[in-house]
Amino acid sequence: MAMKKLLVLLFCVLLSWGALAEDVKLNPSHPDRYVVVKGDTLWDISARFLQTPWRWPDIWQANEQIANPHLIYPGDIIELSFIDGVPRLTLKRGDGKLSPSIRRSSLDDAIPAIPIDAIAPFLNNPRVMTQEEYDSAPYIVAFDDEHILGSPGYKAYVRSFLDGIDDGYTIVRQGEEYLDGETGESLGFESIYIAESAVTLKGDPATVMLSKSTREVRKGDRLLPALEGPIMQNYFPHAPESEIKGRIVGVVDGVSKVARYDVVVIDRGLQDGVEVGHVLQIDRAGETVRDVVAGGGKEVTLPDEKAGVLMVFRAFERVSYALIMESKRVIHRHDVVRTP
Repeated sequence: MAMKKLLVLLFCVLLSWGALAEDVKLNPSHPDRYVVVKGDTLWDISARFLQTPWRWPDIWQANEQIANPHLIYPGDIIELSFIDGVPRLTLKRGDGKLSPSIRRSSLDDAIPAIPIDAIAPFLNNPRVMTQEEYDSAPYIVAFDDEHILGSPGYKAYVRSFLDGIDDGYTIVRQGEEYLDGETGESLGFESIYIAESAVTLKGDPATVMLSKSTREVRKGDRLLPALEGPIMQNYFPHAPESEIKGRIVGVVDGVSKVARYDVVVIDRGLQDGVEVGHVLQIDRAGETVRDVVAGGGKEVTLPDEKAGVLMVFRAFERVSYALIMESKRVIHRHDVVRTP
């Protein structure tokens, strides 16, 4: 059902292609038709036809003769045509039939909007927490049999359950602090995923069994209620309606240089008007250099230059996680992100 909602929303929100379609720029090397293959994403297919892939819905013409034309499968054909000089894209099923017959392929066979594998580890974890939330969370006080560290199959003892005890918990450790790129204000901390745990005995302390760890569990690690299933969002790539400007303030895995399909953290979130699916342009921050002619140690800041495009796939109150969809040059922490 999540995949169906994802794709239906992607193509249904902006089906009108009149005035909006007139300013959509085609890729100079666009094909007249394209046969969808396994492994494609809607973004990649859009990039074959358009200079701005997220503008696909502006020129999409749904064919009412096809059963659910908003779902695209390997073997389907995307065709480009023009009406009164305005481009439009239409879908033809791979078998060439336009009858509303029920397609045998499951919804899971439909191609996704973006590469889900690239963001799957971030749909449940990590999370962003304030210092107060982290300090008030239940914590591991000891391990069974005098162990110093914990791993899958070990028992651990937990204190500070204040609001009742659930059955399952995710164990996290405080990670990087995210700071506003302009003001330096603290926006929260990354909670690093450590392990899973299940409560076997309630009390104070409670007993939990550890499982699925990515690293050894330590005393003092915190517990958060486990989320039920992945947070699958309806990814509809679109530019914000209002002006949003911020910076990249975190890079997953601590790498210094970012490329396509890397995950970054930006210092704008829900309270700033950011929402899942927002597409933002990345500008490489202009370097500050010495003006050798003016002399006297005077400096000048060079203009920002476009470096790529990202799409937000998970938004918190003050920060958001985004996937780099295009990179024209090396992208760094502190680069500017803004409404394209």
